[in-house]
Amino acid sequence: METAPENVSPDDIAAAVAEVLSGPPETARAWLAQQAAAGVAEAQALLAQMLLDGAGGPADPAGALALFLRAAGAGHAMALNMVGRCYENGWGVAANLAVAAQWYLQAAEAGSDWGMYNLATRLMLGEGVEADRKAALAWFQRAAELGHAKSINVVGGFYEDGWEVAQDFAMARDCYARAAAGGDFRGQFNFGRVLAAEGEIAGALAQFEQAATTATAAFTAKMVAFLRSAPVAAYRDLADRLDASGPAAG
Repeated sequence: METAPENVSPDDIAAAVAEVLSGPPETARAWLAQQAAAGVAEAQALLAQMLLDGAGGPADPAGALALFLRAAGAGHAMALNMVGRCYENGWGVAANLAVAAQWYLQAAEAGSDWGMYNLATRLMLGEGVEADRKAALAWFQRAAELGHAKSINVVGGFYEDGWEVAQDFAMARDCYARAAAGGDFRGQFNFGRVLAAEGEIAGALAQFEQAATTATAAFTAKMVAFLRSAPVAAYRDLADRLDASGPAAG
């Protein structure tokens, strides 16, 4: 770690962080703190995430927000989105959905796929902004073009339900398949639904089982209810197994 802080590029930071993360997280946190103090926006954003998560030391949401704000001031796209997340969830600051939406817009305009997704979600739900499903779809589509799996899945939902677009089940199927391949548990469940409707039992089961490995507890409960009501015994058996084992993620 002899590189002078003022000469550190984002790629240098990423390579260095990958190296230090192979050891104790305390080492990464201390090294990032040095780089962040020198004004390296990438280090500020990464250190802020560690402070938020409590990785390598005590959690410090207020300190995390302060660092995200410093990096955001330099136009760091991830930091812009994370300031929005802090305001949405009340991490280190009083929750304020309207302010969160403003930061998501800045992140989206800076090219953050997560910023696009979060802004689109607020627009779709009318949280912190006036509901605008057409604008939401446009942002979901922009994030989907960047390969954002969760956004791809939501675009599939728009096509399946005919929201703001002509109903197109083939397009919905394609979106769900791509979202599933990208690791989104909702996409995996939706692609499983499609395969189940097509009679592809083995393929559907594989998707449902994969979704269960990362799904939230609330989503797993919905999936179990869906499987339990299915006419195929194999799906009901999977529901029993999932119910007995509990969700992998909270």
